[in-house]
Amino acid sequence: MTPRHPYFDNGGRPIALAHRGFSLEGLENSMKAFQAAVDLGYGYLETDAHGTRDGVAVALHDETLDRTTDATGVVSERDWDSVKAARIGGVEPVPRLEDVLATWPDVRVNIDVKGESGIGPVAEAIERTRSHDRVCVGSFSADRRRATLALLSRPVATPASEREAIAWLLGTWIGGDAHASLGDVDALQIPWRKGPVPFLFRRQIEAAHAAGREVHVWTVNRRDHMAHLLDLGVDGLVSDRADILKEVLVARGQWA
Repeated sequence: MTPRHPYFDNGGRPIALAHRGFSLEGLENSMKAFQAAVDLGYGYLETDAHGTRDGVAVALHDETLDRTTDATGVVSERDWDSVKAARIGGVEPVPRLEDVLATWPDVRVNIDVKGESGIGPVAEAIERTRSHDRVCVGSFSADRRRATLALLSRPVATPASEREAIAWLLGTWIGGDAHASLGDVDALQIPWRKGPVPFLFRRQIEAAHAAGREVHVWTVNRRDHMAHLLDLGVDGLVSDRADILKEVLVARGQWA
């Protein structure tokens, strides 16, 4: 399958995405975690983004600082000078998205725009770093994704929102037209099961491939689950255990 966008060009091998970087110390979405993934040889990082009150895109999953940092408060209600003083796990600063993109100019980054506050700031960070060919910009909200893409001067890779992906999954069960239901997105990024119940099977992956779309699965941390999904033919795996995912891909001769 010919990649729809340069972001997906991985030499025909599965894409391995380090989920919020790689840290076994609870330092998700920190520069240290991203560097650890790069040091393992990862060419793809996954991160999240919110915008501060004064329009700076930050790599952070939650809308507040409470869970992951030693500070509190809603990111979109605080200025960057305040947010940058917070420490992830009490030790690492909250990074700007622009710094993540600029520090590793050869690394590709999957960006999940978590809130409306991130729409403009994420687009500005991509524009300033000219990262259009190496980012994939998505959101759980299709409207939020489209609003971000509309601010960019060039196309970027983009996955379906959760609602769009679920609609496609249901459509494959009843024989729907995968081309029509996937619209203008380049990939599906989905969980492969809810609890113990899987809902992603080979025929759905083959339907997506027939429509020229990739299938990336999150968040897969068990070795046997990784192997199972790769056997089914998924195009990418998102994992907290970048170390284990690399070992699995190396053993299969699929590490890029």
